[in-house]
Amino acid sequence: MSLEENKALIRKVMKTMNKRNLALLDELIASDHVGNTLQLEGLEGFKQSVTLLYKGFPDIHSTIEDIIAEGDKVRDRVTVAATHTGEYRGLAPIGKKITVLKVT
Repeated sequence: MSLEENKALIRKVMKTMNKRNLALLDELIASDHVGNTLQLEGLEGFKQSVTLLYKGFPDIHSTIEDIIAEGDKVRDRVTVAATHTGEYRGLAPIGKKITVLKVT
């Protein structure tokens, strides 16, 4: 894939996640995906971690601030905003809104 195709893929994944379209992730995430969040691997592990996020933060929304690509690698800088209204990883909801800038 070209650099622009790689960047477009990241944008499409983010848009798909913001729309809560887990079915479309089957086309976008590799079956051998290795994540760094919950130690869940593969496409099903990725979908499981996203589902847990949606339950804990139902209004979660990510905005891409920057995308950098070189070779076959893509990094993005994303602002994530959400309200903690559901249980997440054993933590009871606190009802507060959070905003995080993360680099992946």
